[in-house]
Amino acid sequence: MENMALPDYVVLAAGVTFVLGYLIINQVALRLAVMVGTCLYIWYYSIASDTPLWSAIWTSVAMGLANLFGLFTLWLRSSPLSIPRKHRDIYAHFNILPPGDFRKLMAVAKRQTLPAGHVLTSKNARVKSVYFVINGSVAVDKFGDRFFLPDGIFLGEVGYLTGNRASATTVLTADSDVLEWDVADLKNQSERDVRFKLAMDALISLDLAEKVARAGSPRSEDQVAPPHDLVPDVEISHNQQEDGLHLLTTGST
Repeated sequence: MENMALPDYVVLAAGVTFVLGYLIINQVALRLAVMVGTCLYIWYYSIASDTPLWSAIWTSVAMGLANLFGLFTLWLRSSPLSIPRKHRDIYAHFNILPPGDFRKLMAVAKRQTLPAGHVLTSKNARVKSVYFVINGSVAVDKFGDRFFLPDGIFLGEVGYLTGNRASATTVLTADSDVLEWDVADLKNQSERDVRFKLAMDALISLDLAEKVARAGSPRSEDQVAPPHDLVPDVEISHNQQEDGLHLLTTGST
């Protein structure tokens, strides 16, 4: 140790920094540690001999730039700047996702306003689209019963996950702002992008959990039936409504 010169201390510090970086699970911290180590290696290659080791220096520079690009993508994925401007108003519905994953989800979605009476899913028909009702309400006909669901829910998600036909007919009871995903597009994107698949699965799992919780909760204002001029005049008791919500969570829509 007494005979060590400055280059020896620099390369030792670079090696220690790399080792510590590889022990860190957090991607950002890991990349920052590797970046520090890369800078130290560049310094070492410039002072290790009488002439700088240019091949090693440029190789390290290239590795550092690649690492910087990775850091930028990690930052962008969690940055609010990734949220598409036209969908910023609905990000609150999807805030369990990082902004970057939300952007990917919206890239394959079609946002549109659909009229009252529009049929989203039909019983025993193949589920071709997954819907998210941003605002409005939905009438559900299932097992001979009719009940109503508020906005902020997915429809057709179980059919997408299982490939089964729809077990209920769902109809919009008011003009509604709706997101639509083509099932084939979702499956193709999920096969190509694991993060996209995880994001979609997380959203659907949360939606199903909320439906199960709502099925056993007292009737709230959000579950009040829509105006009678939009749907047939059906009397729904408190118990019937809870039974209907239970039916929704036990099969696909």
